[in-house]
Amino acid sequence: MKKRLLTISATIFACGLNVLGQDAVRSVDASQQWYLNAGESTYVVGINERHMLQSLYWGPALPADARLPQAHSSGEWASFDTPANTTALEYPAWGEGLFAEPALKVDSPNGDRTLVLVYESAKVSKSELEIVLHDTVQPIKVHLFYEVFPQGILSRWSRIENAGSQTFVVEQAASAVWNLPAAEDYSLSWLTGQWAGEWQLHSELIQAGSHVMESRRGSTGHQANPWFAIGREHATTEDNGPVWFGELGWSGSWRMNVEGTSQNKVRVTAGYNPFDFAYVLEPGKSLETPKFYAGYTSHGQGEASRILHRFQLAEILPTHPNPKPRPVIYNSWEATEFAVNEAGQISLAEKAAKLGVERFVVDDGWFGQRLTDKAGLGDWYVNKTKFPNGLKPLIDRVHALGMDFGLWVEPEMVNPDSDLYRAHPDWAMHFPDRNRTEARNQLVLNLAREDVKEYVFNFLDRLVTENDIAFLKWDYNRNWSEPGWSEASGSANGSAEVAKQKEIYVRYVENLYDILAKLRAKHPKLEIESCSGGSGRVDLGILRYTDEVWTSDNTDALDRLAIQYGFTHAYAPETMAAWVTDVPNFLNRRSIPLQFRFLSAMQGALGIGGNLNKWTTDDMALATKLTAFYKDIRTTVQHGNLYRLQSPLKSESSHVEYVAQDGSQAVLFSYLRSQHFGMALPKVQLKGLEPKASYQVRALDAGKYKGEAVVSGAVLMGEGINLGLAGDYDSTAVVLERLETRR
Repeated sequence: MKKRLLTISATIFACGLNVLGQDAVRSVDASQQWYLNAGESTYVVGINERHMLQSLYWGPALPADARLPQAHSSGEWASFDTPANTTALEYPAWGEGLFAEPALKVDSPNGDRTLVLVYESAKVSKSELEIVLHDTVQPIKVHLFYEVFPQGILSRWSRIENAGSQTFVVEQAASAVWNLPAAEDYSLSWLTGQWAGEWQLHSELIQAGSHVMESRRGSTGHQANPWFAIGREHATTEDNGPVWFGELGWSGSWRMNVEGTSQNKVRVTAGYNPFDFAYVLEPGKSLETPKFYAGYTSHGQGEASRILHRFQLAEILPTHPNPKPRPVIYNSWEATEFAVNEAGQISLAEKAAKLGVERFVVDDGWFGQRLTDKAGLGDWYVNKTKFPNGLKPLIDRVHALGMDFGLWVEPEMVNPDSDLYRAHPDWAMHFPDRNRTEARNQLVLNLAREDVKEYVFNFLDRLVTENDIAFLKWDYNRNWSEPGWSEASGSANGSAEVAKQKEIYVRYVENLYDILAKLRAKHPKLEIESCSGGSGRVDLGILRYTDEVWTSDNTDALDRLAIQYGFTHAYAPETMAAWVTDVPNFLNRRSIPLQFRFLSAMQGALGIGGNLNKWTTDDMALATKLTAFYKDIRTTVQHGNLYRLQSPLKSESSHVEYVAQDGSQAVLFSYLRSQHFGMALPKVQLKGLEPKASYQVRALDAGKYKGEAVVSGAVLMGEGINLGLAGDYDSTAVVLERLETRR
């Protein structure tokens, strides 16, 4: 397994290098242009006659000797659309008659609220480019950063610098603006949701006007995710056609604006959400924006997803560029809820070990006076009534059973009924004289405060140091309200005093990242899951510090097919935690067979969350068989190329295929929700195989596979596989092992 994993990691890293075939960043000094080559795409910027930086090209890879015409502003379209609006500016500031979405807006001490950014300098270093712009009047500089990745991704971000002697206030700051070539038939895809209904995929034709996706919640949010994909209405499909795609790496309030102009141009602007936002720039200080990652492919939505998956494995996740397969976990929440104790957890651990589980996780209820969700948050000491001798006896038993140990925490929250809140009520976000809005009986700690940051890090460090903990399920169960921070104003006065408090939107998330980074550095074997009542905090910012995310509190196996379908458009299966839980499901009251529940959860990082005390002997036997089956295919599932063969949103059946990076193995999952009129399931045509190779077919259910034991890739992709699924909630899986060609 280790040798194969190293091969896969090397393949992930190398993917795209051969496609580049030229320097990642190339400068053409004569025309002041810069060519950035990422995978199968090229991105070009240049300086126009007004000394402003504009986007010149974003699309299929250009040859190494390609030269584009000199950058030139678009000119005025009547007096109502000045060049600031009609030119594809790379980073437009609000000024000089700009009415489009600005990337930057700054208040100056003299009341001037505009900027006009012109070119100052550029620096090329390997796969990176830095371009410096400055305002024509005020001492404001903007550093634009570009980084090219071989998987086909270009990362962009900005740093706004105060080079003067007076204080400025930033009111709006985007990471980047992406300009697409003019066309009339662009189609936007995006993801929305709610608690227990995340990752719903939408698409619509882009027309004149703005489509805004955002979170004002202090975190990424369930309601929208900072991901976009833009294709051509009649040309782009899952497998073919152009796609421009990207996602913002930020775990706080964010906004993404997709604007269609009257000239049939499209620009995508994203960064900090300007709502209730401000950042004080004192002399010599700067503000750096989150990274905005984007790419282009001519091979459809499926390839756009696979590029993002490979990039996340190779460049983003904490274990990059050698991603570790996620272990099979058991979580005790559904079995015990808050009624945890040493004997009960040991009993569950013994049952879980028999299934082949590799990690045992104790959920909420082990600490403080945590008998319900109304008390105890913030008091991170082991409850002596539930665990008289601490956690060590349980952890020792879990280890003796061959599993490692994990624990649930919610570090950023506090119950008003807690020792912590009684000692430090000022640590919770609040406005003076305003009632504090509770949600789930809890308040949000102001992590922007250094004393709160220190407290959170210290108790987590102590918890992990004193106990052999391999995994933290880090929860975050509400959004912000009353985001006050009166202590931040310091010596500031007037409008700067209020603006200083609004830095909470940046400082909080920066401190969160710092805690996670320090914790992982001190405990390098520790792994962390980002959980927020499901997918309330999933983005490429938090994934730099966490190994996986909790996809949804909705574990209904049928709903999960749709949820996971949307999730994989933006994020890698390795990061997608998925549990097998009991039926009838708590949310929909739906009862689905155990095998269907397992195969649904196998699309990502498999976990088991049912009450094992109630499982029958047959349930345990089937679960043991399916867990062993998953372990044999999980590297392909978690690190391979994903093909969404048939959407669960459009048919009674759905199919998902994974192909190992080295092509040695492929896995097909097939699901039939409901059969009608006795009609047989159509054959399933596979993708991503080698047409001339032969594959050994190994069916999970021998009676459901209707075909030969050895089949060529051409037949599997052309004619397809015949599966005998029937009735309601039937499912199966097929494994294909590539046979070595005899010479």
